Amino acid sequence: MKYLIGIDEVGRGPIAGPVAVGAFVFLKPQAKQFFKGVKESKQISEAKREEWFEKIKEAQKLGLINFAVTFQSEKVIDAKGISFAIKKCLSDSLKKLKIDPKEAEVRLDGGLKAPSEYEKQKTIIKGDAKEQVIALASICAKVLRDRKMRKKKKKHPNYGFEVHKG
Repeated sequence: MKYLIGIDEVGRGPIAGPVAVGAFVFLKPQAKQFFKGVKESKQISEAKREEWFEKIKEAQKLGLINFAVTFQSEKVIDAKGISFAIKKCLSDSLKKLKIDPKEAEVRLDGGLKAPSEYEKQKTIIKGDAKEQVIALASICAKVLRDRKMRKKKKKHPNYGFEVHKG
């Protein structure tokens, strides 16, 4: 396979806010070296996640990687369910990467499944702790969702949105 894509979701557990799915792809083989020692988002501090995210953006500018994070609002979750929202995010994030499904291997965390056109895919329980590419997708999704929740706090300070981070 030419490309390795990692997928993870965040925001399933919190009481408020959107769900997010991150997709991360290595565009160049040497990109893996750029991220030696990375851990999944739940195992590192918020400050460390932000540091890794800056490194991710730098690698993206260099053309080594690409990533996409897609959100579905709490309104969609309430109307159509969390499974629908996650599947939609996952599909949209993969589309944003603009990678031919036939040239990609997709590794997904937990019980996630990619659309059927991604023939080479593997779902891995606790994949965010086992696979570097999934850990990186996890960091992208978590950092951007947490930022979104902090913005909601500023707009609605009495609701504690900053603690509903997933």
